Amino acid sequence: MEGHASISTDVLSRYAGDAARQVDGVRGLVERALPYRRGVKLDFDDGRVTVELRLAVAWGASIPNVGREVQERVREYLERMADVEATRVDVVVDEIA
Repeated sequence: MEGHASISTDVLSRYAGDAARQVDGVRGLVERALPYRRGVKLDFDDGRVTVELRLAVAWGASIPNVGREVQERVREYLERMADVEATRVDVVVDEIA
């Protein structure tokens, strides 16, 4: 039996957010109006996925290091959990908490 499975944008957004929150120095995601879902925006283009995350980062944390770690974790998590390859992961620091 052949079939097709898909994962909703909400689930992928949640995966990306969960992965970002696991990084030391991330205090949380910053809510934004649509098209963001809980601080995460996904764009799909010709089978490619780009991710943008809006973060609150802890005071004193190295923003470049936190950003790189978030990028790596989000890519790995989406690949492992949903077999989705994020071609780009953009990190925007909106708050220092």
